[in-house]
Amino acid sequence: MICDTCQKNDATVHVTELLEAADPGGSGATVSEQHLCPVCAQALKLPREAVGDASSMAADIWKILKVSAQQVRKRPSLECPECHMTLDEFRRRGRLGCPKDYELFKDFLGEQLERMHGAREHRGRLPGIGETEMLRMQRITDLKDELEHAIQEEAYEQAATLRDELKQLETEQAAPAEPL
Repeated sequence: MICDTCQKNDATVHVTELLEAADPGGSGATVSEQHLCPVCAQALKLPREAVGDASSMAADIWKILKVSAQQVRKRPSLECPECHMTLDEFRRRGRLGCPKDYELFKDFLGEQLERMHGAREHRGRLPGIGETEMLRMQRITDLKDELEHAIQEEAYEQAATLRDELKQLETEQAAPAEPL
């Protein structure tokens, strides 16, 4: 690249100056770029002037932060046409307002379930299974998680103990269902 000033030497110094920050309407920032050779950069007393004073840099950063905050506030939130529940309200309350909300907020239900139940899918009671069997099934699930964690941590002795306990639980006969 050739120097913008002398048009003779190779440009090795590149100066980018922010003239105007991006506005909230979405149009980009205005910048000025100069590509200079070392001789022309020395004549302009660079890099000392390129650094600028701290107060002007702080003011530029403040402008950028203000514009970004305004854009975040203006971001539209999902709202149900039936019950007028917004995504923010759903996240705050943790409950949906009407059946249409399930479709509208389907992309966000997984994270809400994970926050509430510790898993992305609901694990409720299973009809016809007694309390003892449910506890056994839950223990098997917990042991599998612990076993996986022990293997990842390379705690092989603990993993072997967990594996044996898991095998024993899986081979046990399920107790007959408790009457409801």
